Amino acid sequence: MTDIYRVDVEITAPIYDTEVTSRVVDAVANIFPNADLEEEFGEVRAEAHAMDHFSDLLHRQEILDTARGEFFANREGETFSFALKKQAAFEDRINFSVGEPDELGEIAVRVRVEEPTVEEYIDHIAPPTEDGRPVDA
Repeated sequence: MTDIYRVDVEITAPIYDTEVTSRVVDAVANIFPNADLEEEFGEVRAEAHAMDHFSDLLHRQEILDTARGEFFANREGETFSFALKKQAAFEDRINFSVGEPDELGEIAVRVRVEEPTVEEYIDHIAPPTEDGRPVDA
């Protein structure tokens, strides 16, 4: 049986005068290649309904525990949010932005889960690990 996930992913990233707009667009598209992107004055906005590539990057970089910590720490009801560094995203890597805001601004991501539950969706994109290896939840 294939699980059906219904999620809305909202992505925003500021574009500063010192930045090249296309590089910010590329940074967002690298992490969320299936997102519908729009350039607005001083900002890139995107919407997606899946995080498969994002999940693949988490697995490849072996940062599932870090991701889970960020997701659960920034959870409110059926929504979780996190911020990513633009430079890493431009290089097709995930680097969570924690602590002081990045001087170039961050890629802000807000995920609202309709089905199944937030916990089940987080387990889907960043499964629990044991000895650094994903385990079945």
